[in-house]
Amino acid sequence: MAITNDRLEPPQRLVRTLSADPAADEAARRWLTDLPDIAREWLTRWELTPERVQCPGGRTSMVVLVRQADGTPAALKLSPPGGTTAAEHAALAHWDGRSAVRPLRVDAEGGALLLERLHADVSLRSLAEQKAQLEAAATLQRLWVAPPAEGHPLPSVTEHSAALAGELRAWRELPWAADARELLDEAVGLRDDLTADAPAEPPVLLHGEYHQGNVLAADRVPWLAIAPRPLVGERAYDLAWLVRDRLDTLLAAPGAAAAARRRVTKLADSLEVDAERLRGWTVFRATAAGMRELSLGARGQGELLLEFADLL
Repeated sequence: MAITNDRLEPPQRLVRTLSADPAADEAARRWLTDLPDIAREWLTRWELTPERVQCPGGRTSMVVLVRQADGTPAALKLSPPGGTTAAEHAALAHWDGRSAVRPLRVDAEGGALLLERLHADVSLRSLAEQKAQLEAAATLQRLWVAPPAEGHPLPSVTEHSAALAGELRAWRELPWAADARELLDEAVGLRDDLTADAPAEPPVLLHGEYHQGNVLAADRVPWLAIAPRPLVGERAYDLAWLVRDRLDTLLAAPGAAAAARRRVTKLADSLEVDAERLRGWTVFRATAAGMRELSLGARGQGELLLEFADLL
């Protein structure tokens, strides 16, 4: 059967994000426009048969569920060239299938990554919250290994958070951020203190975007992590997104502030991470994410993240 481009249209979430992102350059927008043709080229080059585009999908990439030439299921992930593919592959190759999806083929320059097929529609968010957090913590702990040897394309937490702090300082000066300036100052101050006083523990390979939605059901083991934005640094940074998981439910319940702080303490204790450092990184990351959402026009989600950061 012929491969038609109408089966390869990018998901609307990806279209909305890249279209609204002021940081997206002309090359990224051209990539989005050309994505059906780009997908077709990779399918032909790697002898893949498409089944469907994964929806709603991610905000910076498109995943096509495919079959390889021998019939084995796989997932083709396409990202803008010059983006995160090289770093993602470096981390996945280093984990080599241990608690993370296994990479099968890569062309980092072209932004193409072929992955083993997981159960794309079943994440840890399908479980009850307590069970999901236990499974998430156990999986994450197995990912925290010594980083690859020197020469890898992975930034440090200090480098990455410095860029985020620069964005917060720039947003602080904009009129629409006036009500959030006190929180922005707190978040940047926490980040500066955390990086100036790093823990004595050796840095480890971090997932970087670890939350329940990025842990999918698998066949060879129950759960595997996907979609890392890997960094090298302290473990507390990686736990921040688990603290904010299922945020809308958390904030809608009575005693949200106390519940959020209990999450910090419980996760810190279970994985032997300093609770104050975890709280600090959670405030910083939630504030940075909230401001980014506001900058993209996602007011509801942005305000939710800032409210959460303020609670802590």
